[in-house]
Amino acid sequence: MAYIQFLGAAGTVTGSKHLVNTSADSGGKAGFHLLIDCGMFQGAKEWRERNWQPTPVPAASIDAVVLTHAHLDHCGWIPRLLTEGFRGPVYATPSTIDLCGIILPDSGHLQEEDARFYNRHKKSKHDPALPLYTLAGAQDSLQHFRAVQFEKTTPLSLEVSFRFVPAAHILGSAMVELTLNLNGRVRKLLFSGDIGRMRDQNSAPGKVVRSGPTEGETADILVMESTYGNRPHPTDDPRPKLAGIIRQTAQRGGSVIVPAFAVEHTQKFLFIIKDLMESGQIPRIPVYCDSPMAIKAVEVFLKHSEECSDETCRLIKQYGSPLQWLGFTFALTSEDSKKINATNDPSIIVSSSGMVTGGRILHHLMQRLPDPRNTVIFIGFQAPGTRGATIKSGAPEVRIFSETVPIRAEVETLEQFSDHADTPELLEWLRTFTQKPVTTYLVHGEPASSSLLRDTMTKELGWNVQVAEWMQKVIV
Repeated sequence: MAYIQFLGAAGTVTGSKHLVNTSADSGGKAGFHLLIDCGMFQGAKEWRERNWQPTPVPAASIDAVVLTHAHLDHCGWIPRLLTEGFRGPVYATPSTIDLCGIILPDSGHLQEEDARFYNRHKKSKHDPALPLYTLAGAQDSLQHFRAVQFEKTTPLSLEVSFRFVPAAHILGSAMVELTLNLNGRVRKLLFSGDIGRMRDQNSAPGKVVRSGPTEGETADILVMESTYGNRPHPTDDPRPKLAGIIRQTAQRGGSVIVPAFAVEHTQKFLFIIKDLMESGQIPRIPVYCDSPMAIKAVEVFLKHSEECSDETCRLIKQYGSPLQWLGFTFALTSEDSKKINATNDPSIIVSSSGMVTGGRILHHLMQRLPDPRNTVIFIGFQAPGTRGATIKSGAPEVRIFSETVPIRAEVETLEQFSDHADTPELLEWLRTFTQKPVTTYLVHGEPASSSLLRDTMTKELGWNVQVAEWMQKVIV
């Protein structure tokens, strides 16, 4: 019997990997092996350690990967899959491939950089500390990518074909509509990936891609994210609050530090900051974007403006490329990054990673968290076990580079900037289905989030909903 096996993003929000096998062999030794997403685990140690484990089925036996979008928790394990022996194609939308061409080499570079740091300062339990994969390995993996346009049906074998439909999460993001033809029996599977917001510009400001996932879907089996399954986003416009935070921080001589995902969040946030400055709502203090990956991502966004929302198109037309804005500095090198920390004047620092799991944001927070004049603003989801979640929780201290750093800076959260649909938005989308799935499996959520969303969908929609478990196999 054909089956799906949940190799990641089950019981957690990271490490998305869903194996589809068409085999009639219960041992899974025959048939077509397809991996939907190939993400890196982040957050708690028990999950991160799984990045170093081989795939439950040999990587060399996986025939293809179909990628929903370019966030690390969905694409970041692809170079490692190649190391393990995978040699097949990786299918993705054109803009996803462009973003992966930035994100994966940057990930390899940062891992090499972190390994060198830990080895130089003897701060690792491993001797030597090693990167999960290298810059060169990440670059080599890009040769396996194959571009597929939205809505085009692509055959993978005599039994399997797929189609990308817009998910409206980030640039290039797609849901994977998979069709299995097994002995004359057709089954349609829909993998949501991450689902974008369905609200307007006030409650979901700065949304880069056009609103709303594709409506009117149908599927026998739906595999859907549940990141915000246990709480709705605030519905008020966060821009007045953001402006107030920046003004107050600058008045007391402090800086605003924003951990932001290099793709989508950074570009969105920079345009909003520019708009607030031009309208006089915040002072014209220096803005530093300390993420080489985010700098390159700006160029990808401008290249694929056909996917952008009307508001984003307006801002691009009005202000042009952020790389040319006066007062906005983009740090390419580590020396450029160090210069940012050498300044004591009020400023806004936007740096990755968004969940403070690595990257240059660690150095900025290590220096500025102890100073009560500063403010840290979280604008994205913080997975449990990450440093971002620790800081956001109100903890008095956090460990960075094996040192204890006191948290005296103010900490603020603006959930409206999230690119994930919340429960009301998910229900709004699900109600557009032309028929309800036989079974829906919830993934990409913490246990409390997935469980509550299951209960809500069962009550509100009358659907058969189950929470996926890690390594679980389900028959299709």
